[in-house]
Amino acid sequence: MALFQISNDRITIQVDSMGAELKSLKKIATDTEYMWNADPRYWKRTSPVLFPLVGGLQDGVYRQDGREYPMGQHGFARDMEFKLKSQAATEVWFILQSDETTLAKYPYPFILELGYELEEQTVIVKWRVKNPAKEPMHFSIGGHPAFLCPIWEGTKQTDYSLLFDAQEQVTSSGLDNGLVGEKKMAYKLKNGILPITENLFDNDALVIEHDQAHSVALVKSGGEPYLTVTFDAPLFGIWSPPKKNAPFICIEPWYGRCDRAGYAGEWKDREWMQVLNAGETFAADYRVTIG
Repeated sequence: MALFQISNDRITIQVDSMGAELKSLKKIATDTEYMWNADPRYWKRTSPVLFPLVGGLQDGVYRQDGREYPMGQHGFARDMEFKLKSQAATEVWFILQSDETTLAKYPYPFILELGYELEEQTVIVKWRVKNPAKEPMHFSIGGHPAFLCPIWEGTKQTDYSLLFDAQEQVTSSGLDNGLVGEKKMAYKLKNGILPITENLFDNDALVIEHDQAHSVALVKSGGEPYLTVTFDAPLFGIWSPPKKNAPFICIEPWYGRCDRAGYAGEWKDREWMQVLNAGETFAADYRVTIG
């Protein structure tokens, strides 16, 4: 476990080799921190990678080729030590490879690489998943970065809003004990704005599927965005711990999600699963830009 730091003339970040987790994002000119500090009173993480599972499973298990495998929420990569692959002035890469421990609970050989690159006031978070085996590999991957909100002294979270690159509304798939249920919730937007209310996360995360938006920003009321997450992922989550008044908001690009309630099919047939054939590589990224 070690911290690695890279900087340009505008921002500096720190990444922990445990989980290859982004722990700090600061604007150099003001020394302003944008990442949550992982205080366990609210949530003990800052920006874990979700692999090979995003969300949870029905009864905590999945089925593949006639066997059942238990797996905890969001997979196991976030709790594993990554090795440093390369480091330059403004880019750093980490690598995690399957071993006997991972194969016992996830029977797919894999190579997972996480990279962070700085461009002006943007951090590009990069994922590469490689299948070194001869058989197809099925997986999900996602981000879970937590950003300070409120960020300015003397403000409260309800002084802030979410800004989507959608104008009229976004629709969330409702969660039932951490799994997708039948209910949907439509959130009306005004010029892309959704106010953050005290009860916005009372029913857990907003799960927004089917390419409804590809940019989500945090905005102080009446102001400009102070942080924007942009992504190509087809679905994403927005979360803060329910009914805790936690001082952060997670904006989470996903290639996958939790099970639908009652799901009893195989791992490979879950909704939003990604598949890699022998020798193939999956590559994706998302960007965090500060104002």
